Amino acid sequence: MFGFWGKLLDIDLSRGVTRVVDVPEEVFKKFIGGRGLATWVLWRELGSRWELIDPLSPENLLLILTGPLTGYYPGIKIVVSGKSPQSNGVVGSTLSSELGVELKSAGYDGLILRGVSRSPVYIYVDDAGVQIRDATPLWGLGGLKLVKELNRLLYEDVRVERGLDTLPSYIYIGPAGENLVRTSVVMSKLAHAAGYGGYGAVMGSKKVKAIVAKGYGPLPKVSDESGFIKLRKEVLSELSNRMRVFRYWGTTEGLWYTGYVTSSEPVRNWTEEWHDVRTFTHEEVERRCWIRNLWSDWGCPTSCMKVSRVFDGARSYVTDGPDYEMGAYLGSNLGVFDAVSMVKLSALADELGLCGIQTGNVLGFAIELFERGYLTEADVGCDLRWGNADCIMKVLHDIAYRQGIGAVLAEGTYRAALKLGERAGTDLLKYAVQVKGVAVGAHGIRSGLDYPQKIAYAGSVQGGDHTSTAGRPLKSTESEAFAAFLDSAVICLFNTVDTKKLVDYLNVVTGWGFSEEDVYMGGARILTVQRVLLLLGGPDVFWDPREHDENPERFYEPLTSGPKKGEAPKREEVRKDLISYYEELGWDELGIPREETLSRLGIEELAREVERIKRRVTPNA
Repeated sequence: MFGFWGKLLDIDLSRGVTRVVDVPEEVFKKFIGGRGLATWVLWRELGSRWELIDPLSPENLLLILTGPLTGYYPGIKIVVSGKSPQSNGVVGSTLSSELGVELKSAGYDGLILRGVSRSPVYIYVDDAGVQIRDATPLWGLGGLKLVKELNRLLYEDVRVERGLDTLPSYIYIGPAGENLVRTSVVMSKLAHAAGYGGYGAVMGSKKVKAIVAKGYGPLPKVSDESGFIKLRKEVLSELSNRMRVFRYWGTTEGLWYTGYVTSSEPVRNWTEEWHDVRTFTHEEVERRCWIRNLWSDWGCPTSCMKVSRVFDGARSYVTDGPDYEMGAYLGSNLGVFDAVSMVKLSALADELGLCGIQTGNVLGFAIELFERGYLTEADVGCDLRWGNADCIMKVLHDIAYRQGIGAVLAEGTYRAALKLGERAGTDLLKYAVQVKGVAVGAHGIRSGLDYPQKIAYAGSVQGGDHTSTAGRPLKSTESEAFAAFLDSAVICLFNTVDTKKLVDYLNVVTGWGFSEEDVYMGGARILTVQRVLLLLGGPDVFWDPREHDENPERFYEPLTSGPKKGEAPKREEVRKDLISYYEELGWDELGIPREETLSRLGIEELAREVERIKRRVTPNA
C-alpha cells in the first residue's frame, strides 16, 4: 500500500486496552480515508443499532483520522468524527493540525476511541505505541493555560528524553467540551477548531482532555516518487501565485465583501444579510488588532491565518484573524460591529472551546428572543440586546459551564428552540437558522451571489455545514460528492486545484489509477452511507425528509436591505431542485437511497438500514 499504512490504533478507554486494527486497501479505495473512512467505521460498528445510541454515551466512537494525501499534499488537516451530538448523523469535521502527519509518522492512519475513562486522561502516541496518561491536573483548564501546561509536560518527552526541539502535536478540548456542550469543539493551536458536529462534547464524554502524537519514522512510501515530486512542485507554484490576495487578508476580508458585495452575511440573526458599516472590515481589524499578518500550518503555501491581540484593562485576548465565519457570527450576527469587541468574543470562544459558528448562531437566536420578549433579563442575568458585547461575553461563559440560560443554549439552536418554545407555548423554530440540528455557515442563499444553489444546506448530509453543501451537477466541484472527496483525501478546501490535477496527485501517491469518475463515485458512496445514518437518527431527535429537508424558515423571508432587497428563494423551486439532486445520487424523491443504487455503489449491506427508515418515514407505503 502507498500513501497510508492500513492501520488504525483502537483505544478502549473503559478497559484501558489498545490494539491495532488492519484496514484492507479495498476499504480505502471505496471510502478513501478521513471522512469516508469514519463513515465506514461508524456504519460497520454502530449501524445496526444506530437509533438507540446516544452520541454522548460510552457506546459512541470518537475517530481521529488522516487521509491518503495527509503529509503529501500542501497543507495539513485531520478529520474528527463520530455520531454527532448535533445532527445524530455523521459529520466529517476537519481541523488544521500537525497531529495528522505525526500519527502517520508513528505508523498509524488514525485513532478510534471507544468507551469512557474513569478519570480525566490524555492520550500520548508515538512509534512505541500508546500511553493513557492522567489528565486530572489539566481538567478544567481553558485554551491558553492548557497549552502552556501541555507544552511544559511534553517538553520532557522530546527534549529531555530525545534531545529534540520540536514538541509533539496535540488537539484538546476546553471547559465547554468537558461540560458536554453540543456546540463545543476539538481545538488545536489556540484558534483552530473542528467545529461542526459537536465533537468536543464527545471527547469530553470520554474524559479525554487531549490527544498527543509524535512520530519519529517516515511517512508511507508513495507509488510514483518522481511523478509525486514533479506534481507537488507544480501545485505549490500554482497555489503560491494564485492565493496572494487571500494570503494578505485571509478570509477576514469577507467581513466586508460578504456583507456589502454579495449581501449574504448574517446580520442580527439573519434578519438582514447586508451592511455598509465601514468600521467592520478586514482593514479595520488589521489596523487595530493584528500583531502578525502571516501564520501558516505545516506545509501550507497559502498562509491565510493571522494573529490578533486586544486588551481589556490588564487582560489580553488572543485569537486568529478572526476568520470570516468566526468574525461574522460573533460580530454582525450579534449586532456587534466593533472590531475589538468582535476579537474579544472570538478569543473567549476559543478559550472556552466553543464553536464560533454554532455558538454564535444560538446567541443570535437568544438575542432575538430577548428582543421579542420570549427571554427576559431575569432569565439571562443581563441586558441581552444587539451589540451588548459585555452581556454576550457573560452568556458565552454561561453556555460553556451550563449555567442559567446557558444550560438550555448549550443544547444548540435546534434543541434550545424546542425547549424554549415549549416553555413559551409557541413555535420558536422560525427564528432558528439551522438545518437538521446544525447551524448554517455564515453564507446566505437569498441573494444568489454567494451560495447560488438554493439546495446548498437543505440537501447536505451534514446539515448547515457551509464546507459540505449540496449542488448540481453531481459530477462537479459544486456537489457535495466533491466535498466528501476533499474531506476524505484529506485536503484543505483553500488549497484545491483543478479536479484532474487532484486525481493525478491521488494516483501518484496511492497508485490506484483513479479517474475523475471514480472520485465522484466514491463521494456519492460516502454521501449515501451518511444519508442513511442521518435519517436513522435518534435517540432524542429523528429527521423526517418531508419536513426537515428544508432551508431555515428565515431564508424564505425576502431580504430587507441592500442591492438584493426583496430577494428570497421560492419553496417550490427548492423542492424541485432537491428532487433532481436526489435523482442524480440514485435516491428517491424523499432522499432515500434506492436498492439498485446500493448495489451499484457496492454497499448492499445497507439495505436493512434503508428498510428501517422506510418503515418509519412511509409506514403505509
